[in-house]
Amino acid sequence: MYAFGYHRPGSVADAVKLLADHPDAKLLAGGQTFIPTLKQRLAQPSDVIDLGGIAELRGIRAEGDNLVIGAMTKHGEVAKDATVKSMIPALADLAGVIGDTQVRNRGTLGGSISNNDPAADYPGAVVGLGATVITDRRRIAGDDFFTGLFETALEEGEIVTAVSFPKPVAAAYEKFRNPASRYAMVGVFVAKTASGVRVAVTGAGPCVFRLPEFEQALSTNFAADAIQHLNVDASGLNADIHASAEYRAHLVKVVAKRALAKIG
Repeated sequence: MYAFGYHRPGSVADAVKLLADHPDAKLLAGGQTFIPTLKQRLAQPSDVIDLGGIAELRGIRAEGDNLVIGAMTKHGEVAKDATVKSMIPALADLAGVIGDTQVRNRGTLGGSISNNDPAADYPGAVVGLGATVITDRRRIAGDDFFTGLFETALEEGEIVTAVSFPKPVAAAYEKFRNPASRYAMVGVFVAKTASGVRVAVTGAGPCVFRLPEFEQALSTNFAADAIQHLNVDASGLNADIHASAEYRAHLVKVVAKRALAKIG
């Protein structure tokens, strides 16, 4: 690692001030991506601002028909929380298959969506449920938050504080995981919401995306056989040593049907 200044603020306001005072600083959430990046000398921040000491960024609560989860809440906490299991069991299921035990005990919701790894699981839930990302400055619709490969709508110095997930009528998440990293080679979040059916795909492309044709078919018949005749275009999908774009396109349909089968 390179030398850097280390700060552990006690409030969001303090973190915002530190970012303003140190323009080349970087935020540390769970550190599951950031720490390896530092160790490999791929990043050279002047300062590291550790959000781990900010109590207001943690916690899970119900607000009417919305489930609000603090940005520094760990994956393992989401997976085990009774309120999550009661309101959105699919979200608890998703959190429970992120990485391994060590990752789930350190990684955070806010860190995951802010990093926007194309194979991350949480973007599927944010878009699939039509969630709202809350920052220290504003509220951002989930459909507008993820903008590209490792890119989001966050502005310079903006901090994610929580995510508000509306309770769906029914939902499920399924993924085909890489056996080594357990990242999603393809993950599909299917939800029937008050505003309609939503199908979000992660792992298959450079960024999470929706499948309008699947959504339309499922709007009239919310069952796996409704998408039997549909196929996914492989153009623009990820291709690497693990899977070709064509294989990922095939997996999207397979995984979507498995998610729907969970709902029954």
